Amino acid sequence: MEEKITFKDFNLIEALQEGLDAMGFETPTPIQQQAIPVILSGKDLIATAQTGTGKTAAFILPILHHIVSRQVQGVNALILAPTRELAIQIDQQIQGLAYFLGISSIPIYGGGDGVTWDQQKKALQMGAEIIVATPGRLIALLQGGKINLESLRYLILDEADRMMDMGFSEDLLTIVNYLPTKRQTLLFSATMPPKIRKFSKQILVDPAEISIALGKTAKGVAQFVYMAYDTQKEGLILHILKQKPYEAVIVFCSTKDKVKSLFKVLRKSFDVEAFHADLDQAEREKIMSAFKSKKVKILVATDILSRGIDVEDIELVINFDTPNDPEDYVHRVGRTARAQKEGTAITLVNDKDRYKYANIEKLIGLEIEKLPLPEELGEGPSLAGSANRKEGPRNKPKRSGGSGSKQGLRSGQHGKRANLSEAPIQETGQKPKGKSRRFPPRKNSEKGISEGSSPQDGSANPTPSGESKPQKFRARRNISE
Repeated sequence: MEEKITFKDFNLIEALQEGLDAMGFETPTPIQQQAIPVILSGKDLIATAQTGTGKTAAFILPILHHIVSRQVQGVNALILAPTRELAIQIDQQIQGLAYFLGISSIPIYGGGDGVTWDQQKKALQMGAEIIVATPGRLIALLQGGKINLESLRYLILDEADRMMDMGFSEDLLTIVNYLPTKRQTLLFSATMPPKIRKFSKQILVDPAEISIALGKTAKGVAQFVYMAYDTQKEGLILHILKQKPYEAVIVFCSTKDKVKSLFKVLRKSFDVEAFHADLDQAEREKIMSAFKSKKVKILVATDILSRGIDVEDIELVINFDTPNDPEDYVHRVGRTARAQKEGTAITLVNDKDRYKYANIEKLIGLEIEKLPLPEELGEGPSLAGSANRKEGPRNKPKRSGGSGSKQGLRSGQHGKRANLSEAPIQETGQKPKGKSRRFPPRKNSEKGISEGSSPQDGSANPTPSGESKPQKFRARRNISE
């Protein structure tokens, strides 16, 4: 029997290991098991892993170890993230893991008012070992001579594929030109399209590569699809949300105009807020705070929330529009069933988006269960012509033939629940094991740790403000997204 790996096997500095023990973190996830030794060795790294696997802690822990061991004043590490929400989340996790180390970090992002801008500049003047930044705001500071990066040794690009999609490639190269050439560069991405690989060759030197089950959704997600015309979608959303008193739901729309329109419909019946790019930073933070505290039960959002949000126990994700990119589907669905919990994802597919739906199934290697529309909504479009898709067992790896899926609202098959460090990622061609369960899924009572469990959002993690010390937990847990 193979011996289980623990964080102690990495020989991290004593103060860092003490913090992990105090927070109850014992078993690393697969991406942490593979990435931490590589980063500790000093090699550049390209790492690809699905959302919810703990990749943020995979680079934070060894970087904190290096910084403490190096004992060099000034900015040691720069972490680049595509959105302010992700930058804030990373900064919060750094504060928790660095609680016993005396290392400080600061998030740098745009979208705030003049007061926020002044606070960021003042914090930089006071000094921080780690900067977590969005590319646009960082370039403004670099061009203004506000940051000295001569002591920098570590560059981390998180969600690199998202930054490429947002058009940040030139900005990233501009930033790299300000950095010392002697550094360790780490690139983390949920997907690895050719443009990312080409870009990596410009900034990394002989990197090690790690891949963890690309394009797969979490095993705890029950996935469903409705075929519905656009005129039926609002009524269908109302029907779904009335099935049970949900505590945390995200409805994804393809554009901010659709977000605003659906929000107007839903607010008549539910505690709901709209989240999109037109909001300023103060508005975003207010809405996210209300959502985390469950004062707001439903968020209608663009893909700005598909990555890097720190909210636990999201029960349901609804795709009002079929994602244009199958990989966006994986990220959206990844907002639920995090840290080995369970959740539900429902996608509405209109007559024009059948090919998108087929591409999603091809990427994730599953046939998603097709559900009938409520009788009062009438009939929806047919799946005929959807890339020669054959009806087969729901939420199972695709295979030819098979009988039609049973009617009714049921979840897919799920594998045996286990630690991420112990459970193999299910590959195409394997049959999911376990019993099916009826919709809606029961709420998982197990306490898990996620990147959403930020030090400021709960008592589980230590807080930098010193209000309370970390407490021992009875159950050992993973550090996962």
